[in-house]
Amino acid sequence: MINYQDIITLEPGKRSGQPCIRGLRITVYDVLNMLADGMTMEEVISDFPEIDKNDILACLSFAADKEHKIAVCA
Repeated sequence: MINYQDIITLEPGKRSGQPCIRGLRITVYDVLNMLADGMTMEEVISDFPEIDKNDILACLSFAADKEHKIAVCA
């Protein structure tokens, strides 16, 4: 799994503090939503040429890590 900590940034004044890619205004949610809608990595990069494949993989790693930390109490 790619180390997302140098790629995914959190800034309170940017995009309401949502996790973004390298301080850009592109959120992890934006990328994940495009992938979930069926877009390929190449299509996402075409829409956002300032990001690359490693940025998209960092979004996936960030989401996987966040999902791993969720616990449901019964």
